[in-house]
Amino acid sequence: MSDLIQQVRNAGVVGAGGAGFPCYVKIDCRADLLIANGAECEPLLNKDQMVIQHFTGPLLQGMQLLMQHTGAGRGVLALKKKHRASIDHIRPLLPDNIDLKIMPNVYPAGDEYELVYDITGQRIPAGGLPRDIGVLVQNVETIVNVCRAAEDRPVTHTMVTVHGEVERPFTAWLPIGMVYSDVLALAGALSCDDPVILDGGAMMGSVVDDFSLSIGSTSSGLLVLPRTAAVIATRSESERRFKRIGKAACDQCTLCTEMCPRYLLGYPIQPHLVMRSLLTTGATSETLSVHAQACCECNICTLWACPEQLNPRDVCVATKRDLKSHGLWQTAQQLQAQVRPVHAMREYRGVPTARLVRRLGLEKYDRRPADWLAFDTQPARVAIALQARSGVAPAAVVKPGDRVDAGDIIARPAAAALGVPAHASIGGTVTAVGERVEIQAGQ
Repeated sequence: MSDLIQQVRNAGVVGAGGAGFPCYVKIDCRADLLIANGAECEPLLNKDQMVIQHFTGPLLQGMQLLMQHTGAGRGVLALKKKHRASIDHIRPLLPDNIDLKIMPNVYPAGDEYELVYDITGQRIPAGGLPRDIGVLVQNVETIVNVCRAAEDRPVTHTMVTVHGEVERPFTAWLPIGMVYSDVLALAGALSCDDPVILDGGAMMGSVVDDFSLSIGSTSSGLLVLPRTAAVIATRSESERRFKRIGKAACDQCTLCTEMCPRYLLGYPIQPHLVMRSLLTTGATSETLSVHAQACCECNICTLWACPEQLNPRDVCVATKRDLKSHGLWQTAQQLQAQVRPVHAMREYRGVPTARLVRRLGLEKYDRRPADWLAFDTQPARVAIALQARSGVAPAAVVKPGDRVDAGDIIARPAAAALGVPAHASIGGTVTAVGERVEIQAGQ
């Protein structure tokens, strides 16, 4: 294992774009091209732009480190046209071996399959990875964390945008494990009754109504909305409900498929056929349900395309789970054999971000930017969840009463396991150890 790979693992670096995959595994490759993803597709989020504008040096240094490590001769920083401030800021600072790629203001232009095709003209193999065609894609925050890891500085903070029904939207670099209620307090008063949080954004985030929980290393945005908001109702539907309604109301118009970004790129995903499988059983259902496997869960089918306001995205997610449990999961080779040419209408079917914001009912929030907040104080407490979105969760190596400093390891995975350690984000005393390690400052 190279020095950089070991440093990245020891520092606890995972994908900050939301997937949370251990970065040390992803960078263990050779590549011709490095793509730094700053396209930031989720409506209202501003965290990638704040990384680019306030951590420019570590971002560019991290890109050079990864290019040297993988052998990539060229780097590309991907932004959207609307990110004018970031473009103007960083363009004159780019070295000769790093270019800008200006993406259209559509969702999901920041998806790595979209990025790789638009930048290289090549498609990632179905069921494959960018490395299969000599490309490494990393979120800009992840790259900053790689730079810090090379300096033996562990991941203790994450960049988070707070927006929605708050007095003062903001974006800040916050300690991992900071409790939701403490984070929201930085935004002033909440402006709705019975608020809930979409952690990660309106399109792909998860609904949270327990404000005693805390942000993690993959937290990117806390969108505060009233529980009655339409997008919350859709995102909170039970599996029994969305399957029952889908079975009764889907009229097979195919719009979910015709607007699916992966379908338009030619991958074997057809949500309307997965919806049709709700009506069938046995071999017929199995034949239809396999069309869910290539779903990227972007939610365009549910929150944009479906005229009946059904939930094909969650039907696809549940179907993928069932495909695995029933032994129907296809190999990458089987998926690749079903790939078709890129759809002739692809460039005309991107979902404009401004229209998506209106469709989601978020337009009134979009008028207020979530600007930079320099948060340089230590919260009174943190509760760091010992969970892993990808790989194995680390096991605690501290106990109540232990004193820790910021950056100390508080949990680590087995040496041979796919996973990274967790670090204390503040100095203080460990007060509880379980699914979370709780630390009280200054004790």
